Amino acid sequence: MISGGQLATFFAASIAIIMVPGPSVLFTLARGVAWGRAVAVLTVLGNSVGTLLLSIVVALGLGPLLSRSKTFSVVLQLAGGAYLLWLGIEALRHRHAHARAMTQREADRPSNLHIVRQGFTVGVLNPKSLVFFAAVFPHFVDRAEGNVTVQLLIFGGIFSVMAFLSDGTWGLIAGTAREWLSGSPSRLVVLRAIGGCVMVTLGLLIVASALTS
Repeated sequence: MISGGQLATFFAASIAIIMVPGPSVLFTLARGVAWGRAVAVLTVLGNSVGTLLLSIVVALGLGPLLSRSKTFSVVLQLAGGAYLLWLGIEALRHRHAHARAMTQREADRPSNLHIVRQGFTVGVLNPKSLVFFAAVFPHFVDRAEGNVTVQLLIFGGIFSVMAFLSDGTWGLIAGTAREWLSGSPSRLVVLRAIGGCVMVTLGLLIVASALTS
């Protein structure tokens, strides 16, 4: 159904978009540095599920709507930016409590479900992925090869797996750095604050981009 040439071109384009630092990568780095490798991987898992859902929605017909409605795209970007802002502010407000929790037993960190849910929200509201799915995916579709929707779904699944592997690697690297510094609560406070600042900055950039687009 999908030719080798289609896949090769799609892989190249996907790698390019995945490697550009965006909400998912920076959010994963912040979580990994703040909480460790396990939280980073769970965040990436939730993010990848959100990305996959986003690709499915686009494949089933959201792409044309986004192409026609600039307002809808802007609203979605504002929602994603606002969510990151909220997470960043919460991280800054509770940085001391979070630093203490990170030096205690595993149960004191956020629950696995909560971590995955946060990652999912960032992934499903990621404007970079949204634009890529809605504007770029159709270029790889070959109508002569079969069902267009099925091709889009396959591309979405491939992209989500690639994003999981790439973001997961970055999360493990960030989590390893956190483990190395975990013996110093004061350093963890700083790291948590840095993570919060990254999320706030990213949220502001997304909101500003949406308002000026």
